[in-house]
Amino acid sequence: MAEALLGGASPDQLARTALPEEYLAAHLRVEDVDMFTDIDDKDVRKSLRVGRVAMPELAPDEVLVAVMASSINYNTVWSAIFEPVPTFSFLKRFGATGGFAARHDLPYHVLGSDAAGVIVRVGSGVRRWRVGDHVVISPVQVDDQEPGTHGDGMLGAEQRVWGFETNFGGLAHYTVARASQLVPKPAHLTWEEAASITLCAGTAYRMLVSRQGASMKQGDIVLIWGATGGLGAYAVQMVKNGGGIPVGVVGSAAKAEALERLGCDVVINRNEIGMGDDVPNTPARTIELGRRLGKIIRERAGGDPHIVFDYIGRATFGISVFVARRGGVVVTCGSSTGYDHHFDNRYLWMNLKRIIGSHAANLQELWECLRLFDLGKLMPTLSSVYPLEEVAEAARLVQTNGHLGKVGVLCMAPEPGLGVTDPVTRARIGEARLNPLREPSGTASALPFDAPLVAGRA
Repeated sequence: MAEALLGGASPDQLARTALPEEYLAAHLRVEDVDMFTDIDDKDVRKSLRVGRVAMPELAPDEVLVAVMASSINYNTVWSAIFEPVPTFSFLKRFGATGGFAARHDLPYHVLGSDAAGVIVRVGSGVRRWRVGDHVVISPVQVDDQEPGTHGDGMLGAEQRVWGFETNFGGLAHYTVARASQLVPKPAHLTWEEAASITLCAGTAYRMLVSRQGASMKQGDIVLIWGATGGLGAYAVQMVKNGGGIPVGVVGSAAKAEALERLGCDVVINRNEIGMGDDVPNTPARTIELGRRLGKIIRERAGGDPHIVFDYIGRATFGISVFVARRGGVVVTCGSSTGYDHHFDNRYLWMNLKRIIGSHAANLQELWECLRLFDLGKLMPTLSSVYPLEEVAEAARLVQTNGHLGKVGVLCMAPEPGLGVTDPVTRARIGEARLNPLREPSGTASALPFDAPLVAGRA
C-alpha cells in the first residue's frame, strides 16, 4: 500500500491493493499504567512504544486513512504519563456502549489526535468521501444520532477526542475515523504541515472567533499565554487577521524572537514580570504579578485585555482573571500546568468578567478555520519533524516545553515536503510565509528530520 500511495496509484488501484493485517503505531500498553507511581520525572519515552498492532474492522460510517503525517499534542503527553487518569478508562467506557465501539477496549491504546493522509477504504454507509481523497481529520468524534450534536457537535454527551478518548489514533501508518471527522486537506500544504493544523488551529478558532467562544472583534487586545506553543501561535495569527492586538507571553529570548517573526504586536518575556522563578503563586503574589503584567500591557498595547487566551492553567489562571479588563473574557481550553485553578473571585464578579470553557471545535468551525488556510490567511506553525520511530523523543520535547509551535511526525511519508498538489498557491504564498516558526535558511530546520529548534533553551 505504501508503494501504491507514494507511486501515485489511482483510486481504483488503491481499492484493489491489499491491506496488511498489522500496522506500525505509537501506542501505550495497559500493563504500564502504574510505571510512574512515586516517580517525579514521568518521562514519556519510557511508556510510548512503537510497534505493530492489529488492523481493526471498519464500521459502516467510518473510513480507513493511510496516515502520511501526524503531530504531537499535549493530550499525547497526558496519555503517556497516565494522568489525570489512564486513558484506558476512556476506552473501557466507550467499549461498554457496545457494537463497533467494543473494538476500542483493548490492552493497547494507539494515540494521536492529528493526521493528514489518503482514504484507502470507506464503510458501506459513507456517502461524501471516496478512496483516494486527501484529507485531514478532526480530533472530535461525535454521535450524529444524538440530539445535542445537532445544536453544537461539542455539546453532545457522546462527543470524544479521537486518539485520546478513542483508540486507533493518528500516530500510526493507518487510522480509523468517522466520515463526519473529515475535511479536505489544503492542497498547497505538505503532509506534515497539514497534519499540524486540525486540533490546535480548530481549538484556537473556537476560542477566539466562534460565537461559542470569545467572539473577538476588531481592536480587541488579546493576551495570549504560551504564544509560541501549538495553540498560541495560531491564536496570534487569528488575532492579527481579525484586526485585534495580540499580546504574547513566552518564556525565553529564543521564543520571543520567534514570536516577533509571527508578527505579534506586543511580546513579553515572562521573566519581565517575575514568573521565571519557582516561587509559588500565593494569592498576594498572583495580584502582584497581575499588576506588573497589567502595567506592561497598558503601556505597550494601550489598555487592558478584552480577552485572555489561557491553556496553561494553574500557573497563569489567577493572573488571567486579574488582568482581564472590566467586562472582559478569560477563555480556557486546557491546563498544561495543572487543573486545580485558584483565583480571587472579587476581580471576577465585581468587574463583571466572564470565564468561557472551550473544547476543540465542531466540524463547521473546523471547516471555516481550514478555509483560512486555503486562502493563505493562516499558516502552519510547524517547527520540527520526527519520524514515527522517534515519536517518543518528539513527545518528550513537548512534555518539557522545549518546542515551538507544532512538532510533526512523519508516518507513511518517507520524507518532509511531500503531498503538495497545488504548487501554484504555494508559490504565491511563499515558503518563508508558510513556515514562520522555522529558523532561517541554513540552520537545523533544513535537515530532512529537523533537530529541535530550541533544544536546551526552553
